[in-house]
Amino acid sequence: MSDIITYESQDDIAVITINRADKANALNTEVGEGLKAAWQRFNASDDKVAILTGAGDKVFSAGADLRAPGDLWSFMPSIGVPVDKPVIAAVNGWCVGGAMVLVQMADLCVMSEDARFSYPEAKLGFTGGLISGLVARIPHKVAMELLLVGEDMTAQRAYEVGFVNKVVPSDQVMATAMEYATKLAGNAPLVMSTLKRFTQHVIPKGPTEAAGIARAQTDIVSNSEDGEEGRASIREKRSPVFKGR
Repeated sequence: MSDIITYESQDDIAVITINRADKANALNTEVGEGLKAAWQRFNASDDKVAILTGAGDKVFSAGADLRAPGDLWSFMPSIGVPVDKPVIAAVNGWCVGGAMVLVQMADLCVMSEDARFSYPEAKLGFTGGLISGLVARIPHKVAMELLLVGEDMTAQRAYEVGFVNKVVPSDQVMATAMEYATKLAGNAPLVMSTLKRFTQHVIPKGPTEAAGIARAQTDIVSNSEDGEEGRASIREKRSPVFKGR
């Protein structure tokens, strides 16, 4: 793990932090690679639940760093990396653009009273489309107001429409997220992972999200030992020996 994404584990709980406060925790290529590695580490670990947060109390994340945004889909949990364990978003301060998709893909969210969501793509002239899945998680017209008008959504409004579980003072965000995490860590992991997988089949997926999931799955095949063996057999003009990994 790099310093730009930190991973702390204690009592079966992982705390994953976007540690780029000097750049408003903006999502660039390095952050993306770090988050992807963090989700993979979480999957392989004995940790039962993860809390995702941003360093500092001013900005959870300013969204994509337009100078080097990377492929946002590739590090989104349950899109670029399958994640069957529960994920809690702990949001202090502004949560902008692509960072909203991170919250969208989390299972629970705790947000500070003074925090806000913002999705300004319609005002900036570009979109990646991942946010379209928001209409499957909050009322359609509320989602369209946020996405098309581009005005901010307060934490209280996000709570009222069901996008946030709890709104608390900023100094209580992590403690409240940890309360959730402690309860989840005591539950049956197989039940939680099964229910999470099942609910992911129930929630409709936008075109970009579906394409990202398919791309992640085909990349696993392409980057596998068998994938390399197939390419090597062509170069070496021999029959391949596949091992199923």
